[in-house]
Amino acid sequence: MGQRCPHSPLRGTGWLVGWRLTFGGEDGWDGALSTVVEAPEAVPPSQVFVALYDITDEDVDRLDEWEGVGIGLYLKTRVRVQALDGEQLAWLYVLDAYEGGLPSASHVGILLEAAAAAGAPDDYVRDLVNRPCRSLGA
Repeated sequence: MGQRCPHSPLRGTGWLVGWRLTFGGEDGWDGALSTVVEAPEAVPPSQVFVALYDITDEDVDRLDEWEGVGIGLYLKTRVRVQALDGEQLAWLYVLDAYEGGLPSASHVGILLEAAAAAGAPDDYVRDLVNRPCRSLGA
């Protein structure tokens, strides 16, 4: 986010409750792409650790372009995030493609670094470490 949205500070972290992390799209140049999907039926409730940013107008356009909103790769939707200071409304990018496929090890590594830097709980980071991923050259 620091490179994509250099004018937008981290506001905090929270949980996207009733959603789960998954991967989808075609296995392209770097494996399946990360996304989240609703999972209200999961017991215990599924949740995704998220970082919340105060996105400037300038950075909104940059991020929309990076995420391929204009070409329909990702869709933007409003969601409720459970943060330490209460429920927050946030924009979320959701992949507009089928679920399935494996991410590359480098893609999972980026998610791991971001989660650890944002202060994700150890068990959440451990789950990321154990995610299946595509081996190099596959």
